[in-house]
Amino acid sequence: MYHVEYLRQKEKQEELLRRKNEKSSFYNGIYLRWKNPVLTRDHVPLHWRYDLNPETNPFFLERLGVNAVFNAGAIYLNGKYCLVVRVEGNDRKSFFAVAESTNGIDNFRFREKPVVLPDLYPDETNVYDMRLTQHEDGWIYGVFCSESSAKDPADLSAAVAAAGIVRTKDLNTWERLPNLVTKQSPQQRNVCLLPKFVDGKYAFYTRPMDGFIETGSGGGIGFGLAEDITHAVIEEERMTSLRKYHTITESKNGAGAVPIETEQGWLHLAHGVRNTAAGLRYVLYVFVTDLHEPWKVIAEPSGYFLAPLGGERVGDVSNVVFTNGAIVRPDGTVYIYYASSDTRLHVATTDIKRLLDYAFHTPQDPLRSADCVKQRCDLIDRNLEFMHQQG
Repeated sequence: MYHVEYLRQKEKQEELLRRKNEKSSFYNGIYLRWKNPVLTRDHVPLHWRYDLNPETNPFFLERLGVNAVFNAGAIYLNGKYCLVVRVEGNDRKSFFAVAESTNGIDNFRFREKPVVLPDLYPDETNVYDMRLTQHEDGWIYGVFCSESSAKDPADLSAAVAAAGIVRTKDLNTWERLPNLVTKQSPQQRNVCLLPKFVDGKYAFYTRPMDGFIETGSGGGIGFGLAEDITHAVIEEERMTSLRKYHTITESKNGAGAVPIETEQGWLHLAHGVRNTAAGLRYVLYVFVTDLHEPWKVIAEPSGYFLAPLGGERVGDVSNVVFTNGAIVRPDGTVYIYYASSDTRLHVATTDIKRLLDYAFHTPQDPLRSADCVKQRCDLIDRNLEFMHQQG
């Protein structure tokens, strides 16, 4: 017989899982924010956290707690919106789990068990933030951060980040491939794989780093090619979207969701980071690269695309939004899955036409206050003239 508290908590969770999402009142014309998070720690199945046997857990105590559910890769597969979510336990270790929904905005439910990755690296301590790519070679690839201790006795927080690679057909069975090797960069995070070959090679967007946290000489988002995905090596990285002084990318920037192929170029939803007195602030921004030369930026609108608002600003790592997953439907609708403050996962919806309009017709950042105010006054003058014409 189940513990009475299990039955109470199960009913409470079912109510949460069945809850319909609502459109928020936020408006900017670019995207629609949905009111409720699509996934939180409370969505994690009870049998992942509690021993359900009253004989071994008479007080129904949580045995393996979950701290947060966030940063999800995303793909549409077999009629469902599938998220490979980062689940962080109370022990600070992260693992991946698949959650599915039939409409992409609510009623996400986890599969029976978390993802079990082949354990190729004995020194690997943590894994997180998987990007999912449906590649033209027929595989679904997951590229994620593989973190290991730097084994520095003087600094227990010193770590080394690499890009781990797995592949699958169904998000159930996973084949682990050797980690990506970048000859020019000692550490890598926020790496994603383009869904198409470039010059017959596998194309990666990278984030060259000298250290685990600080980018050092890393100038922004990189691009590189690998001959063989089963032993992926990038000899040379070209820079794409660069870090810039006194902008949203001043501290660092990196790839977000896997780039979206459009008629006008590869559309990127990336993240930018700046330092503040309260710590690092993460926002999302957009840029577009050339279809045939994917390292070449052809549009980069000014400022951030999406920033944390209201309750999104509070959490384990406050004042942060981050994305590593988006889904595009045949009608052009785009589902952007973004996490807030390393705590919970949200969705925003838009469409390709709006995103391209935003990317190509929003002015670029002129990089100086004097030029920014001139840019704004020019907009005001045009609007005043239009309003006068309208009477």
